[in-house]
Amino acid sequence: MKKINKIALLGMTVAAAMILSYVESFISFGVPGLKVGLPNIVIVFLIYKLGWGEAAAVSFVRCVLTSLLFGSVMSLAYSLAGAALSITVMAVLKKWDKFSSVGVSIAGGITHNAGQIIVAILVTGVEEIAYYMPVLAVGGTVAGLVIGVAGALVLKRLEKVKIG
Repeated sequence: MKKINKIALLGMTVAAAMILSYVESFISFGVPGLKVGLPNIVIVFLIYKLGWGEAAAVSFVRCVLTSLLFGSVMSLAYSLAGAALSITVMAVLKKWDKFSSVGVSIAGGITHNAGQIIVAILVTGVEEIAYYMPVLAVGGTVAGLVIGVAGALVLKRLEKVKIG
């Protein structure tokens, strides 16, 4: 892939992830911290089409830009921690090649929440926040399943498109 094409693709994926993040801001489940993770459709796509480095770069840029536009410094800390942990785990599981994109996405959903819980404990000093992890793990599993299926559909639709 030519460098200019790759830059254009990464720019489009950042834009798509930001749009999905904005759309997600209108979806509420009534449970604090629980989100579908719509931008992760883009991340799953990138992990499988280009690699974890590109997925991490897009995720980082999306986290920074959406925090600047719609959030705060604290939301940036939570987003980056969740994204870093989830992309690391997803990259390792994909490399093992024993999980489908759906399984990789589920692991990403759960570990994203774990990263955010870790930051919450570090920021507040309240270790009991960890008791909220089972609720978020269930939510992360369901969200990871939904995002994994959506990501698999995107990958299937675009499998004939030469990218990377």
